[in-house]
Formats: sequence, structure tokens, C-alpha cells
Amino acid sequence: MDPDTRSRIDQLINSHSIMVFMKGTKLMPQCGFSNNVVQILNALGMNFDTFDVLSDMEVRQAIKEYSNWPTIPQVYLKGEFLGGSDILVEMYNSGELREKLEIALAS
Repeated sequence: MDPDTRSRIDQLINSHSIMVFMKGTKLMPQCGFSNNVVQILNALGMNFDTFDVLSDMEVRQAIKEYSNWPTIPQVYLKGEFLGGSDILVEMYNSGELREKLEIALAS
């Protein structure tokens, strides 16, 4: 991965408590999986930021290498990779996601 792209990704992840790399934006998700993540975070009343990977092919490819995770969307919480759509759905349904977010954001 290009060092400049890594630096941009680091900056995005570390500048926002909850950062979502997704197809589209939180106001206009461009795929069902990205929409699932947006709906879950909205349902929990979370403030989060997004990066539209469709607008930047370098970041779209590099984020997969960065996290060692092959799919998008990708959610980061306080600089750490949390997971993609399926993981967030599971965590939301079990109640684990609300707890994890509240604890992380309180500190």
C-alpha cells in the first residue's frame, strides 16, 4: 500500500470516534450492506462519520489491506477495526454492540 494512502486512512480512522468506510454516504448508502451499518448506528443514536470508497479507488483497495478484511463496509471504533455488516448485525442483535460503543465512547 502506498504510504500516502496509509497515512490518509490513519488520519480518517484516528480523527473520528466511529468511522465507516462504505459505498456511498450515511445520507445515501449505495449498497445494502452499507445501508445495514448506517441503519444500525442510527438506531443506536450514534454520531459517526463515513468515507465513500466509490469516490476513491486507492482507498477502496487499500482499506481491505489495512484491516486484512476483504469486504466493505468496514467500521472502526476509536481507531480499532470493529467489523463489517455481518458482524455489526450480530453484535446489534445480541446487544453487544450498544454496550461496546457506550463503553468506548465514554472513555
